Amino acid sequence: MSKTIRTILLAEDSPADAEMAIDALREANLVNPITHVEDGVEALDWLFSRGNFADRGSEPPAVVLLDIKMPRMDGLEVLRQMREDERLRKVPVVILSSSREESDLARSWDLGVNAYVVKPVDVDQFFRAVQTLGQFWAVLNESPIEI
Repeated sequence: MSKTIRTILLAEDSPADAEMAIDALREANLVNPITHVEDGVEALDWLFSRGNFADRGSEPPAVVLLDIKMPRMDGLEVLRQMREDERLRKVPVVILSSSREESDLARSWDLGVNAYVVKPVDVDQFFRAVQTLGQFWAVLNESPIEI
């Protein structure tokens, strides 16, 4: 039985952080395509196949790597809407944020995040964290059959 190779969705407004995350995922030798969006509105458009992404199909991503502090709509609102949607409810979501605020951590867990990683200042540490996350969620983790 062949496993479908699904997209990794990266929602990150910082060009430098997005570039580092994409480089780390590529260096992890993942075959999954990576789609980068710059804010929460674009993330939901991609997830719900609307707007500029209306023709992308409806397959959910392998994992969503989600920043919290983004323009137009923050990552916590994206997570909330994903968890309310039957088709997206079980998609793994990893918060990659520089926020160490207790309220962000608590709300993320309350909304059903799968992992919360505080972006370290050290570039090598960030790189290794993203590679490990990508390998786990895109390759090793077995998603529920309903996805």
